Amino acid sequence: MSTIFSPTALAGKRVLITGGGTGLGRGVAKHLVDHGAEVHLWGRRENVLREAAEEVGRDRPGAVHYQCVDVRKFDMVDEAMDALWHEHGPLTGVINNAAANFIAQTKDLSPRGFEAITSTVMNGSFHTTLAAGRRWIEGKLPGVVLSTLTTWVWTGSAYVVPSAMAKTAVHAMTMSLAVEWAKYNIRVNAIAPGPIPTDYAWEMLNPTEKTSAGATQWDEIPAGRPGTIEELANLTIFLLSDACNYLTGQTIAMDGGQMLAGPNTFASLASMTEEDWAEARAKAKAASEAAKKQRTI
Repeated sequence: MSTIFSPTALAGKRVLITGGGTGLGRGVAKHLVDHGAEVHLWGRRENVLREAAEEVGRDRPGAVHYQCVDVRKFDMVDEAMDALWHEHGPLTGVINNAAANFIAQTKDLSPRGFEAITSTVMNGSFHTTLAAGRRWIEGKLPGVVLSTLTTWVWTGSAYVVPSAMAKTAVHAMTMSLAVEWAKYNIRVNAIAPGPIPTDYAWEMLNPTEKTSAGATQWDEIPAGRPGTIEELANLTIFLLSDACNYLTGQTIAMDGGQMLAGPNTFASLASMTEEDWAEARAKAKAASEAAKKQRTI
């Protein structure tokens, strides 16, 4: 994948990525570092963060740092932000990337399952944005907030209702704060990427071997393929840079035309039987247990 950016496009930028230890956050972090940024990774699993920091910063020692932070808890977020500010200096950008999701029939959702998703996506994005925003405003510093969303913010999506609700709330936050904080020279935007395969998230959103989630059916995407982390990183670099400071309040879809072609991402799951759903729950539980076991290694 080619890039139009100079290797110093983000020189002098200090960027926080929540959920930066895995998946899209980890992948994008490498490209930010390669273009001159200092990157800070937040997540809940220290071993995963440490491994990610070593990998992402291999070619630029000292350019990547990490903190164990549960973004669902504002006090922890605020304390971690304070430590980051004092030990490394003010951030120039925040990427709200931490997320949780799984496929489920809404009628079978528990309050705990609903909260696990919405507290990470909606509350976590607000907590991180507020903690950085207050410091930028107090210090009369410019800043950039960039959230990772999905096209569900415009269409909704069956079988991932908590995620669709939470990401739509962050979409609303993006538009609202863009207006409220423009006078402070703080830009607030979001990217709504189409399917970009990553290991753990892909397992949680691909319920059974017999019935795949729409996100994995490339023939339903006009571009005929999934997106790549390199493409996501290129758009991220542009939005974090000083190349277009007039751009704010926008959620940019990058999905190969999938949303415009329809139907929404998981519409095909309507054909699943109760037995299929039972298999999907078992698969998701096994993936979750494997992730928990990894945390203790």
